This record gives sequence, structure tokens and C-alpha cells, in this order.
Amino acid sequence: MKILGVDPGTSIVGYAVVERHKGTLRLIAADAIVNTPNTPQEEKLALIQGGLAAVIKTHAPDVLAVEKLFYFKNTKTVISVAEARGVILLTGKSSGLRVYEYTPLEIKMAVTGYGKADKKQVHAMTGAILKFPIIPKLDDITDAIAVAICAAHSIPRDPF
Repeated sequence: MKILGVDPGTSIVGYAVVERHKGTLRLIAADAIVNTPNTPQEEKLALIQGGLAAVIKTHAPDVLAVEKLFYFKNTKTVISVAEARGVILLTGKSSGLRVYEYTPLEIKMAVTGYGKADKKQVHAMTGAILKFPIIPKLDDITDAIAVAICAAHSIPRDPF
């Protein structure tokens, strides 16, 4: 089974494709869709949709796993990230993928065993789980890898 993990955002959307096969996980791809700060929101959303559609076409995942929103103090930020999540969820579903959503707590628990783990702990464990050191350019990419690992551990085993 191939899992596309996504860390949603409007400026940066991290993504990772992880394959689960016979109990082992393998990282196939990991990168980010990056928008410039002054780009209008509708253009950012279009870039996210197009970028994610290209990843889906290239890697043919079976599943989309997305981090759920958590509490934001800034209402403007939460609204724009919610819009990006909507585009991400719609792109996955309209591409025929099964869609799963996970809270940051669930992701950290699945990857580190501790729901309040910090970024360094998540970073270290993603490398340990995939059996090589992960050195991503952005935290958003590490977070996307963690989302995919969480899905790999929580989705029931089935014949993909």
C-alpha cells in the first residue's frame, strides 16, 4: 500500500509517499509545495491542487493521510489553512484515494510513543522507523513523513 502523507499549510505543504509492504515501510518521495508569501490565496490553493495532483499521478498512492487542524490563535491563519485542507482533501478524494485524517497528538503517538513529542523527537523517530537518517529541507516535509507513518501504523492490513 502506498500512502501519501500531507502536512497542510498555505505557504508550505509538505508531502511524503511511503510504501507499506509486508510490515516494512519505505520512503518513496518527500518534498514540499511552496508558495510565495504575497501570492493571492486563490493562486496558492490552485498551486496546492496542481502540485498534489501531480504527486498523485506520479506515485499512484492508495491512501491520502492528512494532519487535522489544531488550535490556532490567529483566526486568519486557521481559515486559510482550513481552505488549503479542503483543497487537499478534495484533490485526494476526487483522485479516488481513501482519505484518513489524524490529529497532531495521534501522529506524535504513532511515531514517537509520546503525544507531546517535540520536532526533534519526531525527526529522529521518522529516521529510525525508516531505517535511515532523514535530513529534510523543511519541518513540513518531516511532518508529512510522520503523517504517512501514522497512517501506515493505523490503517488495517489489507491487500494493496
